[in-house]
Amino acid sequence: MEKKEKLFIEIAHHHENKHNKPVCGDTFLSRKITDDNRYVAVLSDGLGSGIKANVLSTMTASMALNFRLRREPILRSALNIMNALPVDSARNISYATFTIVDTDFEGTTEIVEFDGPEYLLFREGQQVEPVKDAIGIDREGQQFTAYSGDVEAMRRLGAEPDKFRVMYRSHLKLCKGDRIIFYSDGVVQSGMGAKDHPFGWGEKAVRAYVQELIRQKPDISARDLSRKIVNAALQKDGMKSRDDITCAVIYARDPRQLLICSGPPYDAKNDKTLAAAVDKYDGKKVVCGGTTSKILSRELNREITVDIKNIRTREYPPAATMQGVDLVTEGILTLGMVAEMLEKDNPLEEHKYSPAWDLIRLIMESDIIDLLIGTRINEAHQDPSLPVELEIRRNVVKRIAALLEEKWLKKVNIAYL
Repeated sequence: MEKKEKLFIEIAHHHENKHNKPVCGDTFLSRKITDDNRYVAVLSDGLGSGIKANVLSTMTASMALNFRLRREPILRSALNIMNALPVDSARNISYATFTIVDTDFEGTTEIVEFDGPEYLLFREGQQVEPVKDAIGIDREGQQFTAYSGDVEAMRRLGAEPDKFRVMYRSHLKLCKGDRIIFYSDGVVQSGMGAKDHPFGWGEKAVRAYVQELIRQKPDISARDLSRKIVNAALQKDGMKSRDDITCAVIYARDPRQLLICSGPPYDAKNDKTLAAAVDKYDGKKVVCGGTTSKILSRELNREITVDIKNIRTREYPPAATMQGVDLVTEGILTLGMVAEMLEKDNPLEEHKYSPAWDLIRLIMESDIIDLLIGTRINEAHQDPSLPVELEIRRNVVKRIAALLEEKWLKKVNIAYL
């Protein structure tokens, strides 16, 4: 198993459709580009709501992501998108906004914003005002850049919306603990018309709310922080969102590691090697499989206990406990259910409080997933009476690894024993 990395980039988002709308008018896309050691995240807010807004934001976000995947410079990508977007003649605004964040594994980050709320940068629990350049595009397509030190030029760009469409570019070096938070206007405009905030929640109040959340829980995950911000905005709207609400968070921090061990080693001589690897692992640990847990119990001289009184469902085999291990479950059935749950957008909403749910929760809280897989064939899994779709352990593990890397942006290491 690999040593811990110096910096891990966690990316997560949460959204809420406008009340009674079947689709979200906001689109968030992210991709891990392993070859370039980069992450790209894009949030776009389509004008209005519903299907039309969804099409516009999806098109915008997809263009941004594909430009970056082709290694187009981020500024050129943003300019091409801006020029491709039509402008609403009545309100003189673009049909979609976008925020593009491009960051590498070392924390070097470039951000371009167009028409949406300004992103927030938090460092050591405090908001930091990032340095930005303003890039204006006039109606004839000419580009004008006002650099951060050119205050008058930046004011002129912002003061002449009829002449210029303006976007902002930032260059950052993320430090450990930094968070970038960006959202659609459904967050800042939530609660508009209410007695407490007639003009909406507002950017100042949102910043104060985020700062308090981080103060209360300094290590709050990107997933939990984005969810809390969206839920707070939804509450401002009386739990019936008046607009699409989306929040994305990028969090640079120490990686959280999880070991999932399943299957006995091919050669019984390696049982001690398996036990030593589990015992010495620096992170949380899960053991999936009755034979595997018995090997560890024998080699480490630790008792396995199944709490019969705490069985929460008859649908799944119960979990067990062992000293030094965070979770002990049945093997192939649990892993198969985990694979199915990972295919969902909200895996923690399904099969709550089952052993598979417990494992999913640990996975969602972790960044680096180390899979230690034994390759001894279990004859029970060759039983023709078992469902055809029940794959052997190795194929289920490969399916889980692909989902974790491609959909959930986790780093996955697989070792066979």
